[in-house]
Amino acid sequence: MKRTREKEGRWMKVGFIGTGSMGSLLVGAFIDAGAMLPANVAVSSRTPSKAEALTRRYPGLRLAPSNADAARDADLLFLCVKPSDFRAVLTEIAPVLHTGQIAVSITSPVKLEQLERALPCKVAKVIPSIVNKAKAGASLAMWGTRLAPEDRNRLTELFSTISRPVEIREDDVRAASDISSCGPAFFAFLLGEFADAAVRHAGMERGKAETLAAEMLLGTARLLVEQGFSTQELQTRVSVPGGITAAALDALRASTAEAFPSVFRVTHEKFAEDLAKVEASLRESGDTEKGGSP
Repeated sequence: MKRTREKEGRWMKVGFIGTGSMGSLLVGAFIDAGAMLPANVAVSSRTPSKAEALTRRYPGLRLAPSNADAARDADLLFLCVKPSDFRAVLTEIAPVLHTGQIAVSITSPVKLEQLERALPCKVAKVIPSIVNKAKAGASLAMWGTRLAPEDRNRLTELFSTISRPVEIREDDVRAASDISSCGPAFFAFLLGEFADAAVRHAGMERGKAETLAAEMLLGTARLLVEQGFSTQELQTRVSVPGGITAAALDALRASTAEAFPSVFRVTHEKFAEDLAKVEASLRESGDTEKGGSP
């Protein structure tokens, strides 16, 4: 009876539609973590060269000739496509899916209720992060109404092999994604600026400055996550009143006061645009199926 995680993850048939940046990352992360076997994974992509690269890296992985073929026999199907591609993909795969399958979208502007309206299967939305490639960071989980508790447990177990799954409200997906999924790009930018300043103002070698900055960020994250420090406590522990760090923190607060509020305003405005485009596209698709104009 040694089929606990193997039964839940490694032995299920899995399909991936879309092998772009995040689709390819998920395929590789799950296989490298031992959560999936290449022979049980099928991928389809509108860019065959990306899918073919995965089949070369993971012998046994199957390149499906179409999205419908990748979906047909999958116990678990990942939808890793852009919002603008969802209408065509959902139209193609809906006829081959059945109620026992689970479809997981990693695209935040596509809502669960839209997926449930378009597909006959169970659905979930899980937003990964690039840091899941390092078996770190969070994955943001939102559940459709058709999922049973055991389905949620299976998905949570699967994503636990590469991340820390965190269940969120779908209404919070944009803010949560800003932190979890966009955050690595934001902080990579800030670390690059930090290293550049060390080069410009102190003549430090760039590679060494980047190494020190990256190791600092890794250690800081461990203190916050593993040692229970709060962000405020960590600042207090490092800075001494009247000291160098305290003075520098004052300068940093003054120069970045509006930085992250501005980031959230921009991401939410863009997200609202994407929501409207997806809604219009899927509504148009539904009207066409009912005999309306295309």
